[in-house]
Amino acid sequence: MMAKKDIFAPGKLPLKELEKLLERYTVTDPRVVVGARIGEDAAVIEEKDRYLVAKTDPVTFVAEDIGWYVIHINANDLATCGARPQWFLATLLLPEGSASRESVERIFGQISQACKSLDISWVGGHTEITHGLDRPIVVGCMLGEVEKDALITTAGAQVGDDIILTKGIAIEATSIMARERADLLRKRGYEEEFLSRCRDFLYHPGISIAREARLATQVASIHSMHDPTEGGLASGLLELAWAAGVGLWVDLGRIRIYPETQVLCREFSLDPLGLIASGALLLTLSPEQTPGLLECFAREGIEACPIGKIVPREAGIKARDAEGERELPRFERDEITKIFENGA
Repeated sequence: MMAKKDIFAPGKLPLKELEKLLERYTVTDPRVVVGARIGEDAAVIEEKDRYLVAKTDPVTFVAEDIGWYVIHINANDLATCGARPQWFLATLLLPEGSASRESVERIFGQISQACKSLDISWVGGHTEITHGLDRPIVVGCMLGEVEKDALITTAGAQVGDDIILTKGIAIEATSIMARERADLLRKRGYEEEFLSRCRDFLYHPGISIAREARLATQVASIHSMHDPTEGGLASGLLELAWAAGVGLWVDLGRIRIYPETQVLCREFSLDPLGLIASGALLLTLSPEQTPGLLECFAREGIEACPIGKIVPREAGIKARDAEGERELPRFERDEITKIFENGA
């Protein structure tokens, strides 16, 4: 019988376990510039005069608007590399017994609309009805290009850098909670206007970070960018530090947590630092360039705030607040998984 300790919890694999697997099993050729590494948002492959950037990511937590989600979460990871998303492939797995013509066409329409919004070509994929699913799953593969001198990696963070966070947390999680637990929240007395506002977080403030990533590279020398997704902001910061071989500290009081997010976190007893956080962008740069970047973001209506510093690795990964300094919380699984458990 398999020991309980050998069974992984839902969500990302623990970083140390994943690192072992990547070191043991991944294979690369000389043209791979960035391969399978902890914290890196996409793979980078050398072409003659530029780099091809590739990413794959699934949507598993939601069924509603799944086509919009899958485009933006994959495009985000190319944007953090400084690349322009250009081509998309989708593997669409539909649950046996509930895959209707209407539901399939709705997902296709969502993917098409999202592709058009970012000028992306949908070039292929695979669709099938699958046994054992209770909801549709879409696995996306996004490809794009970046000039060789414009590539940005998570590993580029440098000691002394400011850490900037755009928007706030946890945009994607707020939308998911309102969509996937709407009936329960109605029973608990939440008004339809509040639930509608939370569902709309998908679009406003929105889960795309492509615009702010592009603007950042136009006005400043960005050392690294990272898209904090599953595992939340805390996991995103850990991945950034892991990739760059550095330490960091963050001021918890400077991290914006949306009021709607705070309400839902209290309702479900969740820690917002560990909630899936698509829609926020982490980036690092030299302190002397921070004012110009923040000024640019402000002109364009993009909220952004310095939340911490990159420090030497031996200084650790710390969180600061009014009570002092401590280890940044770590989450073995995303907090959002708790809303799918019995009794949530």
